[in-house]
Amino acid sequence: MWWRDAVIYQVYIRSFADGNGDGLGDLTGLRNRLAHIADLGVDAIWINPWYPSPMADGGYDVSDYRDVDPRFGTLDDAEKLIAEAHARGLRVLLDIVPNHTSSEHPWFVEALAGGVMRDRYLFRGGRGDEPPNDWQSVFGGPAWTRVPDGQWYLHLFDPSQPDLNWDHPEVRAYFVDTLRFWFDRGVDGFRIDVAHSLIKQAGLPDLGTARPDPHPHWDRDEVHEVYREWRRVADAYDPPRIFVAEAWVDEPERLSRYLRPDELHTAFNFNYLTAPWRAPDLRRTIVRTLAEHLAVGAAPTWVLSNHDVARHLSRYARADQSGPTRQLTDLLDRPADLALGARRVRAALLLTLSLPGGVYLYQGEELGLPEVEDLPEDALRDPTWRRSGFTDRGRDGCRVPLPWSGDAPPFGFGPGPDTWLPQPASWASLTAAAQTGDPASMLEFYREALRTRRALPALRTAPFRFRDEFGPDVVAFERGPGFLSVVNLSAAPVPLPPRATVCLASAELIGDRLPPDAAAWVTR
Repeated sequence: MWWRDAVIYQVYIRSFADGNGDGLGDLTGLRNRLAHIADLGVDAIWINPWYPSPMADGGYDVSDYRDVDPRFGTLDDAEKLIAEAHARGLRVLLDIVPNHTSSEHPWFVEALAGGVMRDRYLFRGGRGDEPPNDWQSVFGGPAWTRVPDGQWYLHLFDPSQPDLNWDHPEVRAYFVDTLRFWFDRGVDGFRIDVAHSLIKQAGLPDLGTARPDPHPHWDRDEVHEVYREWRRVADAYDPPRIFVAEAWVDEPERLSRYLRPDELHTAFNFNYLTAPWRAPDLRRTIVRTLAEHLAVGAAPTWVLSNHDVARHLSRYARADQSGPTRQLTDLLDRPADLALGARRVRAALLLTLSLPGGVYLYQGEELGLPEVEDLPEDALRDPTWRRSGFTDRGRDGCRVPLPWSGDAPPFGFGPGPDTWLPQPASWASLTAAAQTGDPASMLEFYREALRTRRALPALRTAPFRFRDEFGPDVVAFERGPGFLSVVNLSAAPVPLPPRATVCLASAELIGDRLPPDAAAWVTR
């Protein structure tokens, strides 16, 4: 089962590589740069939505689930990409968005006209001039929009993303057929967007001021019926296809329910992503994650960044780790030390790659890209910026197009002069070309770490056991009797075991001691 310990590289397609010069990443650009991903040493790619979309939310407002947006290419381009990736030994996962469609999806266009399609969404009468309940959008403001005939429709995200009614059998059948459409074209699996959100409580009651349990629209038990059906579809293929859930839930025990043997294969481990760079927090998250996954026989996944959170180099660049660091708004009032962030990124990579299970990398982290915290306001595209009343800059800072080569923007992103979000001029030293062949670069460190992980059988099969002798500010563990991973989160160097061989370290040792904010893989 390849996915249990795979390393999967996330491609945010709009920002990966541009093949036609319009400043927007596309399938041609991705095909042209597949060698970069393959040379990195990963097992698969996960591609953010490439479907036709008005792009109100970066493609997560889908108007046709069974085609490719012309800005990215054609269905034929997609099939060629899948074949070329497979030829390089890379599996391909797509993104499916089942909670909502675009407001330009044919179903919703007909629903607005008052037809039978309205039952496939969540339309309700209001309370006078007020919405049907007090639910709020993730992007800010009420989760309801009124239509001309007086009814309101639910959108837990942007008004351009109306929520589907998953109690409707034709909604369920449509997505099953969509899975088969892409599986039949060679797709190896799907990442499921907001997998915990499909089912809403009957009657759509008010949320109120206290957080209810169970929640009326997050992580409801009924959602598991959907994924049992999807698993049967995936298992009918040879080889079986796989799923990874984006499920933001409060407790590892709740997350593990999505991973029972007849449901989904893996789920993103967001408690690990959001853990501060402190040994007790990281250790607690690792312990709970491993215990809950073991209880259902599932493999954990580990991820440090994605297209929805501030890049972890900039999160770790904050010396103060006492508060949340998930979003850019959490960071702006704290001074940043990017050199500190880069040291911690290297250490975090070795920690992550040595844990049991699979790993997701977000494009650009292998280049050491920081969050772009000062994009011009007129360049911001994330709907959060507008929905928050222009107070939350949103997620654009982690979505800036990648720098490939050259000394100035657009850094080889494409044949044209522009990029859909502006790149900082300071990225000249971070291009893939500038780093290739430089043993001190972040890119070469990622390549070496992935090569070494692949060459060490203990990191794929051996049991896990914490080692406590290094002190409370060090995360150290064995993978079998011959391998030790040590991560120093203290303020002072720590000695490594005598007569041990360091096969990879994130920073130069001080004699036989590991410096602060560094990690080492040790064999004996």
